[in-house]
Amino acid sequence: MKALISETLASVNELIATVNHKKDPIVKLYIGGYGPGIFTVGGELTRVASPSFLAAHPTLPVLYAAGELERGWLTAYTTQGALSPLDERPSEGDSPCHVAVHPSGSLLAAANYGDGTASLHRLDERGAFTGDPIVLRHVGSGPDIDRQAGPHAHQCVFHDDVLHVADLGTDEIRRYRLDGAPLDPITLAPGSGPRHLAFDGDRLYVAGELDGTVTLVEGERRTVVPASRDSGQNFPSHLQLDGDFVYVANRGPNTVSVLRAADLSPVAEVPSGGDWPRHFAITGDRLYVANQNSGEVIVFTLKDGVPEPAGQAYEVPSPACVLPV
Repeated sequence: MKALISETLASVNELIATVNHKKDPIVKLYIGGYGPGIFTVGGELTRVASPSFLAAHPTLPVLYAAGELERGWLTAYTTQGALSPLDERPSEGDSPCHVAVHPSGSLLAAANYGDGTASLHRLDERGAFTGDPIVLRHVGSGPDIDRQAGPHAHQCVFHDDVLHVADLGTDEIRRYRLDGAPLDPITLAPGSGPRHLAFDGDRLYVAGELDGTVTLVEGERRTVVPASRDSGQNFPSHLQLDGDFVYVANRGPNTVSVLRAADLSPVAEVPSGGDWPRHFAITGDRLYVANQNSGEVIVFTLKDGVPEPAGQAYEVPSPACVLPV
């Protein structure tokens, strides 16, 4: 069953729609992307431009959006009632594609894919931006001349009070202290193109967009497996840990793979329900998959860790991020 969408704005680049979400009333779901804008599941209409990624403040009713424009922007919204603009500022780079908030709620990090710059932004007691940003520039390249001519910051993750930046262009997980001081990077296989990552204590899991793999990093040891059992071309996108399993979305095969976190052995691989699964989110026993090219978010139920179709879908033009709050 596909939910109905209310559209009230003429500009495709500045539309937010509201979806009536009846089966999960306790979950508020935000969907960002490259088409119309943010879709608020169970909310009301507001405006935003090109919000390719979203993040929530850990303690305040504040939502952050990365405006993936040539001159990137970051926007903060209050979420009590309808989304209401709180603050905005430049992302300090080109084409920001990811934002993350430190667990303390005091910092926001942004990854700018276009020029590889990452940035740190202090947040005040309201969740608004304060002070000057810390700009983290980088240089380097990889063996793929089409995709790795320079750095491409793709994701920011805070772990153990260190900022980790997945750099698709340099095959590194860049590392910084919270004051911006650089630490030694974690190097990955040349041409792997690290896109998204997740931690489980000292264990690091990385989705390689360019070589179609998942890598488990344990100190100097690397365990590398194909992200999909499909023999065709694969460009893994998002990776997430949940319990004993690692989930990864596969663009090309259009599947979601389930791997055992302990050793990356395969558990299952299921169709994503659409074309080009760019992102997904897990909350409770629900999995929401954003299929970018087919314009829909498909809902799955997790049974013993394996996704099964729940019979729900939301029509959302070019979805790129799903955020349950």
